[in-house]
Amino acid sequence: MGSLDVEAGGNTVGDMAEAAVTAADMAEATLDVAKLRRVLVAGGVGQAAAAVYMMLFRPPAGLFLLSRSLFRAYYCVLAAIALFGVVEAWTGLWLSHDDDPAGSPRRRAVGVAVLWVSVLTLLILAAVGGFAILK
Repeated sequence: MGSLDVEAGGNTVGDMAEAAVTAADMAEATLDVAKLRRVLVAGGVGQAAAAVYMMLFRPPAGLFLLSRSLFRAYYCVLAAIALFGVVEAWTGLWLSHDDDPAGSPRRRAVGVAVLWVSVLTLLILAAVGGFAILK
């Protein structure tokens, strides 16, 4: 029962165990095209939703209040992450429209590259969210 099992309710053991299972699912998704599609779409929609939520309901705090340029950078970074989330979900949909059941190697390579770049954007989103929470 991984964190991608919707019927099972996902993993509820703890944050560290959930992060380990999610990382394992991402690593496993690089080998299986069907899982790669699901991870890209779900991850992209989740990233975009989290970034839009933070833009609308979490005002910048802490470091971002020191100057006007940092204040603008807060919203620019969140907008870029939301845009990348949409691109990530679109990549998952693009992979799902492949006629070959095994998936073409080129499409799979693009999907894997987008998946690993999404890890960086998740870290940036967590860092910005951490600054927004620490007031």
